[in-house]
Amino acid sequence: MLLPTTVVGSYPQPDWLVDRSKLAGKVPRVHAHEIWRVAEPWLEQAQDDATVLAIRDMERAGIDIITDGEMRRESYSNRFALSLDGVDATAPGTTLGRSGQKSAVPRVVGRIRRRGPVEVRDVQFLRRNTDRTIKITLPGPFTMAQQAQDEFYHDDEAMALDYAAAVNAEARDLKAAGADVIQLDEPWLQARPEAASRYGVRAINRALQAIDGPTVVHLCFGYASIVHDKPSGYSFLPQLADSTADQISIEAAQPNLDLGVLADLGSKTVMLGVLDLAAPEIETAEIVAQRIRAALRHVAPERLVPAPDCGMKYLSRDVAFGKLRALAEGAAVVRRELE
Repeated sequence: MLLPTTVVGSYPQPDWLVDRSKLAGKVPRVHAHEIWRVAEPWLEQAQDDATVLAIRDMERAGIDIITDGEMRRESYSNRFALSLDGVDATAPGTTLGRSGQKSAVPRVVGRIRRRGPVEVRDVQFLRRNTDRTIKITLPGPFTMAQQAQDEFYHDDEAMALDYAAAVNAEARDLKAAGADVIQLDEPWLQARPEAASRYGVRAINRALQAIDGPTVVHLCFGYASIVHDKPSGYSFLPQLADSTADQISIEAAQPNLDLGVLADLGSKTVMLGVLDLAAPEIETAEIVAQRIRAALRHVAPERLVPAPDCGMKYLSRDVAFGKLRALAEGAAVVRRELE
């Protein structure tokens, strides 16, 4: 279908599942067990119930390609990153975050290796609970390497490539479990463009090696609730035209991106943010349609996937649902115009 709608990954976790006051203003790189309101013996069941709610909200909103809402995650990256051999998260190190502030991060103290499946059950659960196209997200290798204190490799490229091998092994199992679409979240490509230029595409290609079906790389400026003043252009984007990913996901609504940059992505499909997650107001279908029409001046409709700017984790659930419904309705308006 033309203009299939999707989410970037996360959806708001219910207040009965997480203490949002303990999550506000941070994106955990190390364990943040304190955010969960449900005790360990019942936590997995509670996360499953929250996942069903997220699935049903996306279905009711009319979204075509859905995720599990990342209900089981403290952040988009730490659940997978902290599961790997060679990583010590019990005595965290520090690194400079994207805003220039120090952040607690895992220390890499040995060779990065995947211990075993991390998100396979997530995909299986999602597949059992919907008949729609499903997507699962993984933190990208470049971003995980930037979110760690290296005490073993002393070579950031070598470390990123071992992260990529771990991601690739996980992605293969996720495809076998029923995932239709695999997405790598790589926001740090934008934050560290010099290192990204040296080996970012190489790491992405290693992570996506021999992965069949649609693959996506998502990069952004950060969650709207945390990063308020966003630049109007990407410092690392045209280079992704050389990656093996089928789709490149970027935010455009909040930063008011000059959509002329879409031409830099060659023949890639563009997953374009048309929902401003910094705005508390819910967009109308016509506003969404206008943003989609603006993108169509630069990319063919066969190569456009409308989406939110970024993950919706930090929004209230009613606002997130309203925005997703506007997304689906706005895309439907433009789809009818193209028939």
